[in-house]
Amino acid sequence: MSVSDRYSKAWEGFWEETSGVPGEAIWDADPALTAVPHLALLEPYLDPALPIVDLGCGNGTQTRFLATRFPRALGVDLSRAAVEHARRSSGAAGGRGAEFEQLDLVDTADVRALHGRLGDCNVYMRAVIHQSDPQDRAAVAEAVAELVGTRGRGFVVELRGRAKEVLQEVARQPGGPTRKLQRVFAHGLRPAEAADDEVRELLRAAGLELFAEGDIDLAMEEFHADGRRIELPARWFVTGRH
Repeated sequence: MSVSDRYSKAWEGFWEETSGVPGEAIWDADPALTAVPHLALLEPYLDPALPIVDLGCGNGTQTRFLATRFPRALGVDLSRAAVEHARRSSGAAGGRGAEFEQLDLVDTADVRALHGRLGDCNVYMRAVIHQSDPQDRAAVAEAVAELVGTRGRGFVVELRGRAKEVLQEVARQPGGPTRKLQRVFAHGLRPAEAADDEVRELLRAAGLELFAEGDIDLAMEEFHADGRRIELPARWFVTGRH
């Protein structure tokens, strides 16, 4: 099983037309605004000696930060072009041990093979389920469950339905959508498609327990016309198995 051809081409096209420079993608905010506060929510529950896997790593901005906090940090992404960007940027920055691989989270055999190589892992997944095709969302949640095993912990944060309203507001502002938002629409990427309760239900159906959850705003690397940073309503979960 793998993602649809439409979905794969949409993401490959997006990253092929991106330079890979940090901040070029609308969601590629500085780790100080993203992975740092997220890790603070996850840390009370995890074993820091385990490796961490960044699912949907894109150009690797968050993975490179995670590599400074864990003995091993691996970023995986569906897009070949995204992984190439991540590797180049990691090498240029010194990398601090960050590694990158191409991986389709819907491919159960490949996800299982990754777990076989790494053992139980901590998982960081920011905004992947909400834009996945409906038929693939359960498999993405199951990929989290496979990778955490019995000892790992996962941090999953996904957009809430209200995020779509914020993006529509940005698209209607004078001058139309911002350049970065235009690129999202141009490649057929579909943010905030999952229902608010869907992520919780998918994680539980995958056999995971929820140790903590709460509301949070995801900082974007783009701004409203009045200069305010765009922040999208989201829900976070710390998950794993007892």
